[in-house]
Amino acid sequence: MHKYTLRYLFKGEPRTHLFELKQPQLSVHEAAMHLLQLHFGDGENSLIMPTADATPEEILKQAELIGLTQIEIVDQSR
Repeated sequence: MHKYTLRYLFKGEPRTHLFELKQPQLSVHEAAMHLLQLHFGDGENSLIMPTADATPEEILKQAELIGLTQIEIVDQSR
């Protein structure tokens, strides 16, 4: 398992979250998708989630529209 700390702004407020994932690398759009699921993954907000075939740019744009910005990835596994 790889540990990633994500530092980001959520609606202008700084936040951090630790994810443990099997994947050896994590791109910014993948991190954005994990954060979208974390903050909006419940049934009531599922319409906010990007479609399964969304491009990385579309995922980042959707994240920004709902307040997830300045996403930084710190790989804690190294």
